[in-house]
Amino acid sequence: MNTNKTEKFNATTERNEGSCTVYLSGELDLSVAPKFRLVMEPLVGDSALDLIINMRDLKYIDSTGIGILLSILKARHGMKARFAVDEVPGQIQKLFDMTGISKFFTPIENSQ
Repeated sequence: MNTNKTEKFNATTERNEGSCTVYLSGELDLSVAPKFRLVMEPLVGDSALDLIINMRDLKYIDSTGIGILLSILKARHGMKARFAVDEVPGQIQKLFDMTGISKFFTPIENSQ
């Protein structure tokens, strides 16, 4: 099986006590948006979990990906549930800064 095309983007989840982290890798764009939505849909509505998206291995995000993140943020805010993005790569952080959305993606402080 050729996985080069299908593994352009990947999202894996890790649940810990009270939180769920979704690790993104590759390129989040229009072509993989349905896959990302499928992963996120059951998690967004669980207000008991802190939802964290880790972008450490994300290479690229387009306006569709940003739109999905903003819709997650809006849904979580409406439920008064915690949501954060973590380990945003420099080039993606720069895009977030230029579009003015950085202020909405504040980290959840880990209390260890």
